Amino acid sequence: MKTGLNGLKGKEITLITIVVMSATIILWNWEKTPRLTALFPPQDPLQLSSEILSSVPDEVKHPSYVSDEEKHPSSVSDVVKHPSRVSDVVKHPSSVSNEANQSSNVSDEEVEHDRISEAGKNHAIQTFPNPTAHKTERNEAQAERTSKQEENIKHPANEDPQRSSLISGEDKNSNKATESKVCNYAKGKWVLDDKRPLYSGFHCKQWLSAMWACRMMQRTDFTYEKLRWQPNDCQMEEFEGSKFLTRMQSKTLAFVGDSLGRQQFQSLMCMITGGKEAPDVQDVGAEYGLVLTEGNSRPSGWAYRFPSTNTTILYYWSASLCDIEPIDINNPETEYAMHLDRPPAFLRQYLHRFDVLVLNTGHHWNRGKLNANKWVMHVGGKPNTNRKIAVIWVAKNLTIHSIVSWVNSQLPKYPGLKAFYRSISPRHFFGGEWNTGGSCDNTRPMSIGKEILGEESTDQSAASAVKGTGVKLLDITALSQLRDEAHISRYSLTAQPGVQDCLHWCLPGVPDTWNELIFAQI
Repeated sequence: MKTGLNGLKGKEITLITIVVMSATIILWNWEKTPRLTALFPPQDPLQLSSEILSSVPDEVKHPSYVSDEEKHPSSVSDVVKHPSRVSDVVKHPSSVSNEANQSSNVSDEEVEHDRISEAGKNHAIQTFPNPTAHKTERNEAQAERTSKQEENIKHPANEDPQRSSLISGEDKNSNKATESKVCNYAKGKWVLDDKRPLYSGFHCKQWLSAMWACRMMQRTDFTYEKLRWQPNDCQMEEFEGSKFLTRMQSKTLAFVGDSLGRQQFQSLMCMITGGKEAPDVQDVGAEYGLVLTEGNSRPSGWAYRFPSTNTTILYYWSASLCDIEPIDINNPETEYAMHLDRPPAFLRQYLHRFDVLVLNTGHHWNRGKLNANKWVMHVGGKPNTNRKIAVIWVAKNLTIHSIVSWVNSQLPKYPGLKAFYRSISPRHFFGGEWNTGGSCDNTRPMSIGKEILGEESTDQSAASAVKGTGVKLLDITALSQLRDEAHISRYSLTAQPGVQDCLHWCLPGVPDTWNELIFAQI
């Protein structure tokens, strides 16, 4: 009996020992092999980050019937039918000052862009007194990014080959997307270049108006002609007229806008020809209705064709980018309907013939100009009665959104068309306005020792209008803001005592850079 009892206890001890050892081995393997956790579902509920939740459309969170108009709140008709949404079109009313009382030839609502003129105060501008240190920091940052990229492309040896291939493909696509976004041409600095200017302001008389050719004025300092824009993240291709014409073979580039657009047009003509006489260039303005009519001192635009490549460059005057038409064609003193939500008839008629389109407006949007031109705001084909829209800056931005939206709607019909909206060209009146002693007669540019670093355009109205569309923003505002010394200033041929032109630019000059940015993107 005793022997049996002792044997039973021994078996129990052995069994317990085996169980304990097995449990120990299982727990040890569990810790060493995290994949086993996949056999069991997680106990915690799925949590979505706030970023993901914020990206979920409201109609998904709260399903309901949505009309076609409500699906496109940025459309002009929607803003007109829902006046409360006018504030969504323009978000910067603080940029306006005394717009109702202005009678100047430029608008005060553009003063928001003058904030860059205070050296180093704007977050988008960085002062770099030590270029070597700056370059070293950039190299270190680049080395760190490169190291991280090398680490990210490593794959475990036991990773599934098919999955590895997919990840590799995703990485390549991601890199391509990154490369395409790397070059923000608006970020950079002005550098001296002895190869500048690209043409002679004295010899380009065939295309350049004397009122903008500062070489033909009393001005004696021309250092401003030697500055070249250098983007931070890329090297812009050097502009050559022959390259441009080859790239634009059998194509048409159209500028539609105000006098700054005309400056850009003349600049491009000088750049293409190198400022030399080009007797073979054909005047084809009649093809576009750009002819001198009775009672006018000049046509509403110009169009020239380079027969060697069948390239056409044209400009059409539309200071407001609105459709303007007489209210009473039989009355010589008639007022004119200024259709804020309708593109100019010229665009509607000839858009199908354009391959590159550059739009701009801005400085004619002031009460004085509208009154002098007898322009009466119209919306929906009728005189505007909405007080919110009647405010100058709201009307202007409504028009910008309207024309960008319209051009965007036409892009599917003309897939080869590249459309740009050019941001506002800044003014540099210091110590007053154009008619109150404002001046810009310094010769040292504000660009010395400064660099544009902001990712976003300082012309937020333009940036907002093109966002989400196929129309590109030709962002020239911040880079031009640094060039206060490059205006015509007091040297204008038609200047009156005490009046300076701090709006238009000397040519050659800043508008040449605007055209280089176009060349880099076509």
